[in-house]
Amino acid sequence: MTIRPIITDSQNTWCPGCGNFTIQHTLKNILADLEKEGRSLDDVVLVSGIGCHAKIADYLNINSFYSLHGRTIPVATGIKLANPRLTVLCCCGDGDCYAEGLDHLLFAAKRNLDITVIVHNNRVYGLTTGQYTPTSPLGFRGKSTPLGTEEFPFNPLELMLASGATYVARGYTKKMDQLKGLIRGGIDHHGFSFIDVLQICATFFPAADYYTPRVYDLADHDPAQFMDACTRAREWDYNKDAKIPLGTFYRARFPTFDDRMAQKGMDQDQRDAAVREIVATRT
Repeated sequence: MTIRPIITDSQNTWCPGCGNFTIQHTLKNILADLEKEGRSLDDVVLVSGIGCHAKIADYLNINSFYSLHGRTIPVATGIKLANPRLTVLCCCGDGDCYAEGLDHLLFAAKRNLDITVIVHNNRVYGLTTGQYTPTSPLGFRGKSTPLGTEEFPFNPLELMLASGATYVARGYTKKMDQLKGLIRGGIDHHGFSFIDVLQICATFFPAADYYTPRVYDLADHDPAQFMDACTRAREWDYNKDAKIPLGTFYRARFPTFDDRMAQKGMDQDQRDAAVREIVATRT
């Protein structure tokens, strides 16, 4: 069996020390494992948004789609519904996914769509040189807020738990082995998988000195317990000085949106007839 080169020869323009390299090589190792297990990488599709993270579509040798800003999930939804056998990955940034794309993220979780969303959360708009995002801490000083933000960040894990995501995890780019397990767990999970990755932006938010002494692994947690997952997700609110848990917060099995759609089993004529019947009952 010939193993394809997974890293492309495209010139990489990420800054030295960027956490995107960790995510890229974590995905490379996961893809290599999938291929060794006999799964074709032609059945994997990567959708990216707009931002520094999005360049990963150029650097991984798999099917990919550059979407508009905040629109990774609508594209991924269409791909998954058109061909449910595909493994669909979304790589998106915190500004890309939590600002412009927040409504799509919430509804994908609500629907339990069978895709894996990996958020490159550097808590700053890096590509546009340092503006704050929905997860930047209170008082963050950047190009758009030189005196510091007046907004508290939101907690994306809480949002995902409240919205119906059936796999919720958080990793850190300086813990690559753990991150690999979390992303692979999301890919193997049948349902909506969400992994928030605390990623270092070496240029505009080099937060390793803050994260590294505070992160710890969720070793004593049962991810099947929803209320416990909510409690653990609230230990750190993306602002306060507190310990930061990493790992799988929640995992559950529920019917997926794409499964329910497939069960409809209607051809075009049947759909047209169903629409006509509904119209007739309301006129």
